[in-house]
Amino acid sequence: MARGHLLGLLVGEGMSLTLLGSLLGLAVAAALAHWERSLLYGVSTIDPLTFAAVPVFFGVVALAACVVPARRALALDPVAALRSE
Repeated sequence: MARGHLLGLLVGEGMSLTLLGSLLGLAVAAALAHWERSLLYGVSTIDPLTFAAVPVFFGVVALAACVVPARRALALDPVAALRSE
Protein backbone atom coordinates (compact mmCIF):
# COMPACT_ATOMS: atom_id res chain seq x y z
CA MET A 1 0.00 0.00 0.00
CA ALA A 2 1.37 3.42 -0.91
CA ARG A 3 2.40 5.87 1.79
CA GLY A 4 0.13 8.55 0.39
CA HIS A 5 -2.85 6.22 0.55
CA LEU A 6 -2.12 5.32 4.17
CA LEU A 7 -1.69 8.99 5.06
CA GLY A 8 -5.03 9.72 3.44
CA LEU A 9 -6.72 6.94 5.41
CA LEU A 10 -5.29 8.12 8.74
CA VAL A 11 -6.06 11.79 8.15
CA GLY A 12 -9.47 11.02 6.67
CA GLU A 13 -10.55 9.11 9.76
CA GLY A 14 -9.52 11.93 12.07
CA MET A 15 -11.11 14.59 9.92
CA SER A 16 -14.38 12.68 9.65
CA LEU A 17 -14.62 12.76 13.45
CA THR A 18 -13.86 16.47 13.36
CA LEU A 19 -16.59 17.06 10.80
CA LEU A 20 -19.10 15.11 12.89
CA GLY A 21 -18.17 17.07 16.01
CA SER A 22 -18.41 20.38 14.18
CA LEU A 23 -21.85 19.57 12.81
CA LEU A 24 -23.12 18.46 16.22
CA GLY A 25 -21.62 21.55 17.85
CA LEU A 26 -23.22 23.88 15.33
CA ALA A 27 -26.58 22.18 15.80
CA VAL A 28 -26.40 22.51 19.59
CA ALA A 29 -25.25 26.13 19.35
CA ALA A 30 -28.11 27.00 17.01
CA ALA A 31 -30.58 25.22 19.28
CA LEU A 32 -29.38 27.10 22.35
CA ALA A 33 -29.38 30.49 20.60
CA HIS A 34 -32.84 31.34 21.91
CA TRP A 35 -31.78 30.71 25.52
CA GLU A 36 -28.56 32.68 25.02
CA ARG A 37 -30.55 35.65 23.72
CA SER A 38 -31.95 36.21 27.22
CA LEU A 39 -28.41 36.37 28.65
CA LEU A 40 -26.91 38.79 26.12
CA TYR A 41 -27.85 42.40 25.53
CA GLY A 42 -27.30 44.04 22.17
CA VAL A 43 -25.41 41.07 20.69
CA SER A 44 -26.73 38.74 18.02
CA THR A 45 -26.78 35.11 19.12
CA ILE A 46 -26.46 33.75 15.58
CA ASP A 47 -23.46 35.42 13.99
CA PRO A 48 -22.67 33.83 10.60
CA LEU A 49 -19.01 34.83 10.76
CA THR A 50 -18.53 33.11 14.11
CA PHE A 51 -20.54 30.07 13.05
CA ALA A 52 -18.22 29.73 10.05
CA ALA A 53 -14.89 30.72 11.62
CA VAL A 54 -14.98 28.41 14.64
CA PRO A 55 -15.39 25.13 12.70
CA VAL A 56 -12.75 26.24 10.20
CA PHE A 57 -10.32 27.02 13.02
CA PHE A 58 -10.94 23.69 14.74
CA GLY A 59 -10.67 21.94 11.37
CA VAL A 60 -7.21 23.41 10.78
CA VAL A 61 -6.09 22.44 14.28
CA ALA A 62 -7.48 18.91 13.84
CA LEU A 63 -5.79 18.59 10.45
CA ALA A 64 -2.43 19.45 11.99
CA ALA A 65 -3.14 17.07 14.87
CA CYS A 66 -3.82 14.27 12.36
CA VAL A 67 -1.09 14.91 9.80
CA VAL A 68 1.92 15.33 12.10
CA PRO A 69 1.62 11.99 13.95
CA ALA A 70 0.56 10.15 10.78
CA ARG A 71 3.64 11.34 8.90
CA ARG A 72 5.84 10.43 11.84
CA ALA A 73 4.31 6.94 12.02
CA LEU A 74 4.69 6.40 8.29
CA ALA A 75 8.38 7.31 8.49
CA LEU A 76 9.05 4.32 10.76
CA ASP A 77 10.00 0.91 9.44
CA PRO A 78 7.14 -1.40 10.48
CA VAL A 79 9.42 -4.41 11.06
CA ALA A 80 11.81 -2.41 13.24
CA ALA A 81 8.90 -0.91 15.20
CA LEU A 82 7.46 -4.37 15.88
CA ARG A 83 10.81 -5.81 16.91
CA SER A 84 11.45 -3.01 19.41
CA GLU A 85 8.27 -3.94 21.29
